[in-house]
Amino acid sequence: MLHHIELWVPDLGRAARSWGWLLERLGCTPHQMWPDGRSWRSGETYLVFEQSPALTGDRHDRTRPGLNHLALHISSRAELDDLVGEAPAHGWTLLFPDRHPHAGGPGHCAAYLEDTDGFEVELVVRQLSERSAPGA
Repeated sequence: MLHHIELWVPDLGRAARSWGWLLERLGCTPHQMWPDGRSWRSGETYLVFEQSPALTGDRHDRTRPGLNHLALHISSRAELDDLVGEAPAHGWTLLFPDRHPHAGGPGHCAAYLEDTDGFEVELVVRQLSERSAPGA
């Protein structure tokens, strides 16, 4: 049902480096490229990152009305651990590190990452295994 999501970013190069790395690690493929934008596709759905000349700010604030975060599925706890370990080198910071990977509560295994521009992504493990259960 979802066709695409478009995020306006203050620095396209920075967004392409951080989001491009993450989306390609999750199996998305580069889809479109133009001077002010890039997109990555998964199936029929794609994500667009555009540095529009109509921007009125230089940082996304997920606590204001509008988009709070994107939540994306990942296959396993091992993949989650790998992504969290690699993320800082690509401009991402782990949110709620004291509660990771169960910041969403017991029975929910995920990482919450924020990029340099304030966009948040939640990487949700599809199915919990005994290894990823609380206390593991």
